[in-house]
Amino acid sequence: MHSRSFVTPSRRSFMKHAGLVLGAAALPGFAEVEKHQKMIVLQSAWDTINIGDIGHTPGTLRVLEQHLPDVKVVLWASKLDERVTKLLRTRFPKVEILEGSLTGKAERDELLRQAIAKCDLFMRNSGMGQATDFMEWCGELGKPYGVFGQSYFETMVDGKGAAQRIALLDKAAFIYCRDGNTLEILKRNGVKPGVLEFGPDGCFGIDVRDEEKGLATMKRLGLEERKFITIQLRTHTAKHDGVHNPPLNPLYPTPENVADDERRAGVYRELISLWVKQTGMKVLIAPEVKKESIHNKRLIYDLLPPEIQKNVINLEVDEFWNADEAATVFARAHTVVCHEPHSPIIALANGTPILHTYSEFHSPKCWMFRDIGLSEWLLEFDSTPAEQMMAALLKIDGDYPAALARVKKSMDFVHERFAGSMQMVKGILED
Repeated sequence: MHSRSFVTPSRRSFMKHAGLVLGAAALPGFAEVEKHQKMIVLQSAWDTINIGDIGHTPGTLRVLEQHLPDVKVVLWASKLDERVTKLLRTRFPKVEILEGSLTGKAERDELLRQAIAKCDLFMRNSGMGQATDFMEWCGELGKPYGVFGQSYFETMVDGKGAAQRIALLDKAAFIYCRDGNTLEILKRNGVKPGVLEFGPDGCFGIDVRDEEKGLATMKRLGLEERKFITIQLRTHTAKHDGVHNPPLNPLYPTPENVADDERRAGVYRELISLWVKQTGMKVLIAPEVKKESIHNKRLIYDLLPPEIQKNVINLEVDEFWNADEAATVFARAHTVVCHEPHSPIIALANGTPILHTYSEFHSPKCWMFRDIGLSEWLLEFDSTPAEQMMAALLKIDGDYPAALARVKKSMDFVHERFAGSMQMVKGILED
């Protein structure tokens, strides 16, 4: 869910900074680490306006905590705000949180470089970023590095610079691909790191909830446990305001983009109408990404017939909800229906059935639901009419205990895979 641009350091600039790192033992934060304690630097916390980009971090931190309790973990956070920082510090008080860049000149950048110089393993957490700067940096330091629950586009191993990127991927201690299509892309192009396997998105490990906020939200909205579904459309609209921000999602939608949004919103409106008419249950339009509160309201909620609209709530939040509040609500939903993938992940981690109405051009990450045994709940948006989506919902509703059992089975498999990957990480740390 993130796209990033990095400046790769030259060898000269690297050696300059490396010298500073190795001479920075007096800086606070790492001198107190006992010599025998192993340390992992985890690069994560990609953004604060997307509960998926928030959820990766507590998910993977929980997996590390569960399987490697004696290992010191330092989080290199790309973007934080006060509420996300509070979530992380409350749930993971032993984790040291750093921000900064590999090539910056501020003290926080120096602390980051110091941490990497002292660590026993560098891990890049789940996402879509195709950066290789950390690979080059770790390679210069002789530090093992790995990628945890990653998806890649074909362009990672094809086109200009592909040979250099493949060489860096080959040097990874491990690459865990969160979807089988990414795994196939890498294998087909001859990528051969130490370990190349399927490994679930770290967000599946999430266990944080804000019961106070989440239950208050449900009470305020009149939502009863297991008597509402949630839904969210991903639109082709700007992720950020202003021309100085990255042109994502995109910044200037084309007429074709607008038509796609309107057509898909129409399918969701029809699905909502079928659900309300046939079950009498409510629908919560629940944002995975902050900007979608506005666009889902104008494209879905505002265009519903009045008799349907009274059973639908568009969750508009002055301050975008945090992943822990969302988890509390998703844990009590009947089913989470989403065009984005991480609301479904958070729902599954909290025991709730899902339908992921995916668009593969967003990335191959959609296939992770197939890879954990939930193909029946994976529906291609543009080829699946509302009636077919409704049939899938009614099948879940028709034998809800069986649906809950499917959730448990898939999550048991996820946690088995996490245990296997952490055993491998433990081996690297012990070498």
